[in-house]
Amino acid sequence: MSDVQSYLLKVDKDKEGAQQIADQTAYGLASKEKSLIDVVQSLGEYINDEHASTRSKAITYLSQVISALPNATLSRQQVQVLCQFFCDRIEDGGAIGGLRKLQSLSRFNKEMAIMTFRALVEHFQDLMIRPHTQRLQILELLNDLMLNHRPALKSLGDEAIVGITDLVSGEKDPRSLMIIFSILQVLMVEWDVAAKAETLFDSAFCYFPITFRPPPDDPYHITAQDLKNRLRGCIAASSHFAPFAFPQLLEKLDSTSPNVKKDVLQTLTACATSYSLAAVSNWSITLWDSLKYEILNVQEEDLAEDSLETLQAIATTLGKDLSSINQTTHLARFLRSITDECKEQLREPQHKKAKPAGQILSSLAATSPIALFLVVKAMVPPLLTLYQDADSIASQKALLEVLVQICNAAVLDDELSGVTRPSADAEQPLTPFKDRLFELFSQVLMSSPSEEVTFRIVALKGLLRLCQVHNYLQSSEIGMIVQYLDEIVLTEDPNGREEVKNEAIQALVEISKSKHQLIMDITFPAFMANLPDHSVPDQNDYIVTLEGLARLSIEKTISDTLVRRLLSKLETVLQHDGQASYAQALFSTIEYVLSRRDLATDSNLSNYHEKIVVVYVCRAALASVGSGPQALIEPDTLEILGRLAGRIIHALDEHKRQSVAVETYTLFTPEETSFNSVIYRQGLSEEHRRTMILSTWMLASVGQAADALYTVADDVNFDSLLNELTRLALVETIPLIRHYVLKQIALLVNRSPTSQGLSVALHVMFNPFQAAQVDPTSSTDVTHVVFWIAKALLLRLAHIREVLDHLLGLLADNSYGSVSARGFALLLAPDEMLSKRYGGNIRLLAKQKVFSICVPRIAADFRAAEANLKPNYLIALSGILKDIPTEVTMTEIATMLPLLLQSLDLPDQAVKAATIESLAVISQESPEAVESHISSLVNRLLQAASKPAENIPRVRFNALRCLQIFPGKIKDSVLLPYRPGIIKGLLPMLDDPKRNVRKMAVECRATWTNMDEPE
Repeated sequence: MSDVQSYLLKVDKDKEGAQQIADQTAYGLASKEKSLIDVVQSLGEYINDEHASTRSKAITYLSQVISALPNATLSRQQVQVLCQFFCDRIEDGGAIGGLRKLQSLSRFNKEMAIMTFRALVEHFQDLMIRPHTQRLQILELLNDLMLNHRPALKSLGDEAIVGITDLVSGEKDPRSLMIIFSILQVLMVEWDVAAKAETLFDSAFCYFPITFRPPPDDPYHITAQDLKNRLRGCIAASSHFAPFAFPQLLEKLDSTSPNVKKDVLQTLTACATSYSLAAVSNWSITLWDSLKYEILNVQEEDLAEDSLETLQAIATTLGKDLSSINQTTHLARFLRSITDECKEQLREPQHKKAKPAGQILSSLAATSPIALFLVVKAMVPPLLTLYQDADSIASQKALLEVLVQICNAAVLDDELSGVTRPSADAEQPLTPFKDRLFELFSQVLMSSPSEEVTFRIVALKGLLRLCQVHNYLQSSEIGMIVQYLDEIVLTEDPNGREEVKNEAIQALVEISKSKHQLIMDITFPAFMANLPDHSVPDQNDYIVTLEGLARLSIEKTISDTLVRRLLSKLETVLQHDGQASYAQALFSTIEYVLSRRDLATDSNLSNYHEKIVVVYVCRAALASVGSGPQALIEPDTLEILGRLAGRIIHALDEHKRQSVAVETYTLFTPEETSFNSVIYRQGLSEEHRRTMILSTWMLASVGQAADALYTVADDVNFDSLLNELTRLALVETIPLIRHYVLKQIALLVNRSPTSQGLSVALHVMFNPFQAAQVDPTSSTDVTHVVFWIAKALLLRLAHIREVLDHLLGLLADNSYGSVSARGFALLLAPDEMLSKRYGGNIRLLAKQKVFSICVPRIAADFRAAEANLKPNYLIALSGILKDIPTEVTMTEIATMLPLLLQSLDLPDQAVKAATIESLAVISQESPEAVESHISSLVNRLLQAASKPAENIPRVRFNALRCLQIFPGKIKDSVLLPYRPGIIKGLLPMLDDPKRNVRKMAVECRATWTNMDEPE
């Protein structure tokens, strides 16, 4: 049996086997065991068979044989013969694959390319009625010819244009359309299309607008936007299309579909950008007449924005390479028609069309220096006149906003690159109006009634824009504006005027970017003078001043000066025994300023270490034993100082961090002082013990350099230090101090460099009282120690099974079960100190491992637990889930759902809120899992959303949000039986005391009310 016979017998039932036969034949040809003539002759009776399917299979066999050949196998003559053969048989099908292979060969010449193209065109009517998979192959062949043999096709001139437009007509498959649009765009850009412009344009525009929606799980990943972008490139490819594109696009702009209108506007923008100046100028006024309706009568904000972008594109094209401000240019005529319209709209500044008119002027003025000049000359004088004649603040505000928008355009114009500008001696267009604008904005800002907040903010923004226009105001004038802004921040009554203060501070920040010396000379002295040397109880005016200074400290020069002056002020406050809250505010401001700096590369880092960390940590330590300002030993002060010190220490090099680590407990105090470290001592005062806050921050910030602290004394090692910290945690009665001691324990364990240290930590976790040598009856907080050590071990995946077995076993303990259940929320919760930033051992798979072990075990133990212990397992599950990524939780949905539903019946509000949040995620990601529980879930969520006396706002809000997710995610047929009850059940929530809950109730009820009925 010949190869072709074997192929024909197999091809319908075993395509892979048929391909192997073709590959074997190709191997024979390549190895000279067979000749091409013999292979072709073996097809004789089959390629002449009366059945088209047999002929097609025979040709396909030959195509697959040719495709499997190495590229150099065929001679030029053989390529010529095969090309002619396939072209003659192209209507039988199967030839396309062979032609695609042949055209890729170096011996495939220009004549063969033309022959192939003409064969496609000659039989296009037959080819285009084939299944879309075969049509796709034909278009891929045409695309190959365009890629590899473009000069050959280009030599055919109009013949190629007509042929290609015939071949690409009437297609619907998105894969084919992507190829068609690519082919057409090459044709439109590289060919001389003037004579066939309308034909070519129609071949593309017949597909506009694209309404394609990809099916779910589309394997080709072709989106509607992909098709729109390709088609848009075709429509905008040649200026010859302007007479056809613009009128037809404007006609479609009348569509009632927002999507179609958006597509039209974006295509108009593409055309205006790529067409020639002559083509755009001929249609510019017509386009404006259509676009102005979309902008002035704004119905959809995004459509108005797209229309503005189209106008900008037109103005940019008309102003390209233009250096003359002559009123006879295309740009001048275009802008004149627009400014005339805008003048009319602005005669009634309170009318709804006035604001978009201002947006039009601003958008166009920002396109080029020439456009700015023309807009300013046409609009600023009448705007100033209209402002002068306005009879109300509302009208003045509307006109002022337009002036500010034009000033903003001048700022944007300065930032334009690659544009032609007027001659160097040409005046800035706003210069003739400088004094009037400066006076106008200043008067409104400083003289208007304080309750006119928005009016004053507009004027403030106007002054800022004048400062930002390049070389417009003199330094003295900008300095005056800075003084105005300082006065607003420092002296105005903040009650109800925060918006103006915030805008003033932000304006100072913007000015500091280009004029930081003015800020240093004017603002800093004024702000610092406003800070008291010591604060008065119940007065915190300094907060606004410090916030302003902090926000101004963007430039390094400014922030360096600020830190120096704040440290000086802090010293004065401490010397005068000022309020602790004032010292805290100063420390917080310094910390905020330094947080915006890359301290590791800062030249002042060493200075900060010496003058902030060493000095103030030492002084706080001495204050704890009565030898310093008591403001430094307040808990809030210590926390802020600790965070500030930690930020600086973390940026130090390894060597310096080691020297800091040695001082973790001595806190830089000299040996001769009365301060002693807290560890290994008993009976210390609360103030003294509070220094553990600073020790903890130091331990966290030194990172792996913490090992150096074991060298502080011969008897200090990992084991003894861990045991001592455990003792301190167990006997400490002040929650804040205990919290920081527990963090020290976790830091120590998590960073332990040896496996022996981890084993010691595990022993302490199992037997904390024994390790600490503390009487079990003297402490009720042993679980805190257990869970913090567990957290440290789990994050580094050390002894994970032993740890979790122990913790899960505690849930069944009648004494510790309840408090242990809440401890699970700690295990995976993010912690600022126990993090990679501070050198923690945090393994990527920690959360997945904990989840995969805990959830099945909790579910199993829950079923076997006594009734009074069951809540412990539900609380533990909730604590774990809140920090687990969604993709991980989805793996155990079936196990978790029944437990989560029962968690909704617990009185604990934090557990209930976390449970509802987990259910919301599951409903979105895996709605099918929720369907079987929908009845009990709906009832429980309605209960959780009601009863404000029992459920906190977070629970009520999340319950409503979860209910709102169901329609659209869960099948309507499942939900419809519950719709009437839910709509009725949501009525009480419409009167909830919390506004966000009422709003969510309205949205939730609307979602269920509008749910589609089944067809």
